[in-house]
Amino acid sequence: MPTAAQIIDRAEIADLFAHLANLLDERRPDDAATVYHDDIEVRSPRGELHGLDEVTAHLKHSQVEGEHTHHVHGDVLVHVDGDRAKATANQLVYFYRDGEAPHRTSGLHVACTAVRTPAGWRFSESHIALAWTQEK
Repeated sequence: MPTAAQIIDRAEIADLFAHLANLLDERRPDDAATVYHDDIEVRSPRGELHGLDEVTAHLKHSQVEGEHTHHVHGDVLVHVDGDRAKATANQLVYFYRDGEAPHRTSGLHVACTAVRTPAGWRFSESHIALAWTQEK
């Protein structure tokens, strides 16, 4: 049976997915340090990013004028091992313009490693795999 501390760790790590979705949807790339470790490594269909500065710069430059996103995470699983954890989630991303239905939707699988830092849990690795995409 998990201890109270393990349950708290799991909840805090699961919350990272929600915080990530919010900063992406609200276009707050400068808040990436609230989710990612300084040495973050991101692998996705778009390539690899290394370090918080590179991830922040990518988030700033990948914004499309007039296009918004809505990220939804589900099926979050967290396995804590001391000060490290493995976490996975399925993610739906809706791309839309103000007042319009989404023109593109994607399903992703996200697998992350999280580390405990003095500021709390942060993702140190993120592997994003595209499962499907639909253009409307």
